[in-house]
Amino acid sequence: MMILKTLNAGALHGYAIAKRIKESSDGALIIEEGSLYPALNRMLVKGWVRAEWGVSETNRKARFYKLTTEGRKQLKKGSEEFNLLMRSIQLVMKNA
Repeated sequence: MMILKTLNAGALHGYAIAKRIKESSDGALIIEEGSLYPALNRMLVKGWVRAEWGVSETNRKARFYKLTTEGRKQLKKGSEEFNLLMRSIQLVMKNA
């Protein structure tokens, strides 16, 4: 869900996705390459993202990932499920 949410703002290459997640979490969340690229490949297969080759800001060849319509639907569904889970956990913590 974090990858989809990050791509909701626009196309990014893998390193930029990981960097943006780390920055937006104040350094608390670090996405390793060994987790990021397999997740992106699963999302490609599911049709949630598409990829195109381009040139990064450091003038290197990079694969840029972009959210698809199906990816936006999955992001909405996943966000709703996440919010329900968080509310449920908060209730347990409050009432336990």
